[in-house]
Formats: sequence, structure tokens, C-alpha cells
Amino acid sequence: MARCLLISAPASGAGKTTVTLALARAFKDRGLDVQCFKSGPDYIDPAFHAAASGCASVNVDSWAMPREQIERLVGRGRDADLVLAEGSMGLFDGVATPGRSGTGASADIAAMLGWPVLVVLDPAGQAQTAAAVAAGLRDFREGVRIAGVVLNRVASARHEDLVRKSMASVGIAVLGALPRHAPIALPERHLGLLQAEEFSQLNELIAEAARFVSAHVDLDAMLRLAECEWSATGNEGAPRVTPPGQRIALARDAAFSFIYPHILEGWRAAGAEVLPFSPLADEPPRADADLCWLPGGYPELHAGRIAANDRFKTALKSFAQARPVHGECGGYMVLGAGLTDAKGARHAMTGLLGLETSFEKRRMHLGYRLAELAGAMPGHGPGAQLRGHEFHYATIVSQPDAPLARVRDANGAEVAETGSRRGHVSGTFFHLIAEGR
Repeated sequence: MARCLLISAPASGAGKTTVTLALARAFKDRGLDVQCFKSGPDYIDPAFHAAASGCASVNVDSWAMPREQIERLVGRGRDADLVLAEGSMGLFDGVATPGRSGTGASADIAAMLGWPVLVVLDPAGQAQTAAAVAAGLRDFREGVRIAGVVLNRVASARHEDLVRKSMASVGIAVLGALPRHAPIALPERHLGLLQAEEFSQLNELIAEAARFVSAHVDLDAMLRLAECEWSATGNEGAPRVTPPGQRIALARDAAFSFIYPHILEGWRAAGAEVLPFSPLADEPPRADADLCWLPGGYPELHAGRIAANDRFKTALKSFAQARPVHGECGGYMVLGAGLTDAKGARHAMTGLLGLETSFEKRRMHLGYRLAELAGAMPGHGPGAQLRGHEFHYATIVSQPDAPLARVRDANGAEVAETGSRRGHVSGTFFHLIAEGR
């Protein structure tokens, strides 16, 4: 029998990521083979999962992906002793209009695969009402099974006792209660957590979190409640990722790191070779590459350095004269003419596109995107349907080039961030997740 848990919460900010990392390391320390996944479009969490469990983690997304693709991706958990999937937002939170296999809600994955749900519940300012919230989650949707709850940031022993008794009265298992413990908080910036590779003491923090959780959570009871009838199919006939070329020069450093792990895996599985280089180190794309791909990241934090790296910029311009170059979000901004940082200073970018962006007046752009290409981009011709997700705080000052695509949000409303194309160069504000309508 398989053992799987989808770790969710009533809302964002309850501590799902910290609890997931702590549990992954705690069970790994017990000698279990732990496989993690991320439900939803967060591209930062999988690297943290890998650091905690020792195994690569990938995203699964019911809005962007068909069921067959999700089943193929989670097939890597078939031989694991325990599968831990971290949800996003609240358990049932998704978009109003369903996508390829659901609304993007974590509950879609739980129901689809039959994975029990562990609820991380922060009962701040509550006692008996916390049980009402948990009972509401349990009863809201048929086919979603709540295994139990972990109480996070409990104020006192008396507070814990009140919540435990109210949970018992509605038949919900409390598997642990975590007192407030600031040292295991994960640092954040405006797009969420700091990236795993930026955090020098990550291993120590995860180890401390694992010790803390092991002391306050009944791990044996959790394993028993994680048992389910799931059987991984690893559907080999499922849709795969089309690589944009055979030899891909991939920008990869602190400014260019937001690319979904399953996309990179998909490229390699299709036979493509990924050739990393660092624009921040003033490196050029490999001269023997077929195309260049600039992922998203935090170019606004390194704009002055990018602007000064003439070797990179000159080489990229030369590359783009005959071969495709594509940028996603931050990479798209770097392909533009200029980027204005939060202090109002403009930095000249590569100028391969006319895009001007600014962080001086931040405005959040967030949501799923369905794009129909008006022109070609690497790996896809005009008319191709692509699904992705957009999340940034940049304002478009100017977007003078031909639009790359007609872009709609999850509800079908058109959005202004159409992407751009000029010659061999293209860019989008959304990060590609999957292909197909």
C-alpha cells in the first residue's frame, strides 16, 4: 500500500512549506525514501524540497496539465516510501473556469490521485473555531479525504488543549502541535521565498525544523494515516514537453533561475542538451548552441551589473542575428531596451526588443495564462496553444514590437502582456508550464 500526503492549509501563510521541508527531512532521517511534489505554479519550492529530501521535485498543475501528464510526472513516486506533495494557497483555491484537468486547486490533485490531505492549521486568535474550519475543509468536497491536522504556531499549552478537544469533538485527528518558534522561519522577498541556492544556511535550518517537528508531531500516526490505494501509472503515452532546439544555451545564475524543473527534464528526456551559462559572470551563450533561452528570475536586483556586462550583451546580439533567442519574464525584460529599478534608475539592457519595464511603481501581475502564438517562438509555430503562469511586479512602459501571442487569463479575459517578437528574438511575461488547449 502506498503512503502519500498532500500538505495543504485553509489559506496561504499557514506554514505549509516549512512543515513540508521538516517532514521530508524527518522521515528521510528515519531512513525513508521521500519523494516531494509541488501542486501549483510555484517555481521556487521544488528546489527546497530537493534540499530536504535529496530527490528532485517537480510541479503538477491541474489547470495547465492534462491528467495523463500529471500521472506521468508523479510516476517517479512509485518506489518511494512516502510521497509528500505541498499545496499552494488554500486547499480548494483555484480559478473560476476549469482548465485541462481542474481549476489549479490542490484539492484537484488530492481527489485525482486519492492522496490524503494533511492540513497545516494556524489557530491564532481561535480555539473551537479552528475545529469548525477543519470540519469545513473535510466536508466541502467529496473525494477529498482529510487525514488529520498539524497545529502551527500554538500560543500556549492551554490553547493547544482547547483546540485538541474541539478537534476531537468533530472526529479530526491532531497529529501534532507546533509552538511558535521563530528560528525555523524561512526568509522571503517579493516573489516568495529566497531561492534555495541563495540561502547558505538552508541545510541547517531544515535540520532544525526536522528536529523541532519530530519532537512535536506523531510521525508514526502520520505514516499510518498516509496509507492510500494510489498506484503510480507513469503513463508513457502522456503529453511531453517539446524542446525548443537540440542544443539549448540556458542562462542560469541568481538573476536567471525561474524555470520549472519538469520543463528542463522534459527537454532532456526528448534528447536536447542544456548548456548553462551565466550572464552575471559576463559569459556569452555557447557558440555551438542552436538557440538561447533566458528564464525569469530577479534581473531587477542585478540590473546595473547586467547593463555593464558588455561581453554578454555583445555576444547575445551576435547570436540573435542568425539563431533564436527567447526570454521568459525577467529574461524577457533583459531582452528589452531598458529596465528601471525600484529607485528610479534606468539600466540599458540588450536592446534586442524594444520593451521598457519599470519597478519604480510596483504593480503585481499574477495568474494563469493561455496563449495562442501569433508568431513563432523556439519549439512552437504560429497558432500553437501554450499554458503558463505570470507573476511579477514590473510595469510595462513601452512594448513597441509585434505581439508574440494573443494572451488570455484563466477566465478568458485578454491581458496586455502579449509578449513581443522581432527577428529571431521573442519573449513572454508568462513562464511556460505545458502545451495544448
